[in-house]
Amino acid sequence: MNARVPAEVFPPGDFLREELEAREWSQQELADILDRPPRLISEIIAGKRAITPETAKGLGDAFSTSPDYWMNLESQYQLSKVKIPNDNVARKARLYDKFPVREMLRRGWVRASENIDVLEQRFCAFFSIPDISAELELSHSAKKTHATLNATPLQLAWLFRVKAMASQQVVPAYSRAKLLAALDKLKTLLLSPEEVRHVPRILAEAGVRLVLVEPMAGSKMDGACFWLEDDKPVIGMSLRFDRIDNFWFVLRHEIEHVLREDGKANSQAVIDTDVGDDKAELPECERLANAAGAEFCVSSAELENFVARVQPYFSEEKVLRFAQRINVHPGLVVGQLQRKLGRHDFLRKHQVKVRALVLPSADADGWGSFSE
Repeated sequence: MNARVPAEVFPPGDFLREELEAREWSQQELADILDRPPRLISEIIAGKRAITPETAKGLGDAFSTSPDYWMNLESQYQLSKVKIPNDNVARKARLYDKFPVREMLRRGWVRASENIDVLEQRFCAFFSIPDISAELELSHSAKKTHATLNATPLQLAWLFRVKAMASQQVVPAYSRAKLLAALDKLKTLLLSPEEVRHVPRILAEAGVRLVLVEPMAGSKMDGACFWLEDDKPVIGMSLRFDRIDNFWFVLRHEIEHVLREDGKANSQAVIDTDVGDDKAELPECERLANAAGAEFCVSSAELENFVARVQPYFSEEKVLRFAQRINVHPGLVVGQLQRKLGRHDFLRKHQVKVRALVLPSADADGWGSFSE
């Protein structure tokens, strides 16, 4: 509830004058009572000096009032003298409360402006909304759309950046059959880290828009799947963890969402955080996507057979031979074994980095070189 604002605020000196007149005291007499110089009383009454806490305590004792009474009179008077030409502060506060303004400006997603009207317009344009109070909708399909739910401001900003970049891509029409065929091509790339450079092209040929955007600190985003209109799937990846196993696991996870058309019917984005965490309360679509990711990296049957044969002695030599036999990079096997054994330090040296290998061939934004 807003505080009541008086129509007119008088200086504390007016009230002090009235108190003196009511008691028929002179300014000199009040100065004697307070043991303060007469000039102090004169300047307070003239509005040339503010009431300090010390003076408020003295006046309270002299007139049998509380010190707060005099301090409140002073505060109200001082506030009344502050002239705010507009509501810029409140409008900026709303903007910062709704969006990660500072980070978006730093990345160049929205151009800065000292004019709040211009700044609001630029944020509205970024999020495709008519005004700041409007709900955000990632999709504008012919179907009834819904505001993107269960997303933080950081995640929403990341998603809309992915959307803006994906909307500029020119790719063939999406075909589920082509995407299934693309999976076979992607499977042949699992042996060498350098082969990740072919991923954007292979997905584009199937009509899937892949966008890589650096995650915003605190967003915990791994990936997302959503649809532009009704027939244009988009996969966004943050490459939050720069490891070969995480790259392929998250990618296959998101491809499964596309194949199952998750989020398409209700124009919702599937937002994935902590991908691969098999908690019991996960939705069915997430459990299926996790299973698809794991199966793609290392066949579950092959992995179970390997574990049964060698446990508890998982030597590096045995892991390397197993990876060579199933024709995948050792880092993928290590990633699956870490999850299965609950040992995230196990043979970590084989989880090589791939971000620098895929960025040059991808539609990417971030990592020290933000797109315009």
